[in-house]
Amino acid sequence: MSRKALLEKIAPVFGSSFNIRKFTNPETCKTPHWHFHPEYEIVYISNGQGKRHIGNHISHYDKGDLIFLGPNLPHFGFCDQFMEEHTEIVIQMKEDFLGKDFFQSPEMTIIKQLFERSKQGLIFDQSVKKEVGKYLVEMLEMDSFDRLLTLLKVLKILGQTDGYTVLNASGLSLEVQSQDHYRINTIYQYVERRFKEEISLDEMAKQVNMTVPAFCRYFKKLTGKTFTHFVNEFRIAHACNLLSQGTLPISAICYESGFNNFSHFNKQFRLITGNSPSKYRKALKTFVM
Repeated sequence: MSRKALLEKIAPVFGSSFNIRKFTNPETCKTPHWHFHPEYEIVYISNGQGKRHIGNHISHYDKGDLIFLGPNLPHFGFCDQFMEEHTEIVIQMKEDFLGKDFFQSPEMTIIKQLFERSKQGLIFDQSVKKEVGKYLVEMLEMDSFDRLLTLLKVLKILGQTDGYTVLNASGLSLEVQSQDHYRINTIYQYVERRFKEEISLDEMAKQVNMTVPAFCRYFKKLTGKTFTHFVNEFRIAHACNLLSQGTLPISAICYESGFNNFSHFNKQFRLITGNSPSKYRKALKTFVM
């Protein structure tokens, strides 16, 4: 089975200028693939947890997510595991889905600015997620006219709020050849399977048929980071997942996430998240309460 990432072709349903889909089958979460498309994309996940891998950005989310991606920003599927009933809704639209000049009008300035920010990937706060999620769920039952009006309302909310984080998911925002997508997909899948073990540069380079020096130069040029840092980000994202579950002690999470040294784990956790593992867990508990 090929893992090559290809352009995803998206066609709106008949009678609509954009695409909206609802997913509830957990089986769709088990085989994420590296893909891109020229459409803007809103992803709403009502609850659950998983990894965000968007361009050169990797992080963990808990209690659902609301993401806005600009065009041609490569990413994997976002769902990972769901402990309860959930809803995932995806909206995809081209920049000119309402006509070439529609968003050039002065009334659309806020949305035009939102589109520009989304080119580096955006995630929204829980309060925004809940407000927008309500509208997205309602849109599924609307006729095409009301659905369009509600989408504009959603875009206005996302454009006006300051409750968002820019992911700075740069470096892979495409002009990347299909060969690069194949290689990145191969690297991601390999690290996904092996991140709890030691992964040498030699074995990783062999997976993509490159020498170690060529692989190091290639990976740094494509992602803006070293392969070691990429693996550490992957491990920390897994550690964040375990911390959110609140069962394992932090020392155990260190080793369960692929680190062999507790001091190194703490250092990398601070470097990547800006917090210590204990503060991260405490913040999660405060948020839940």
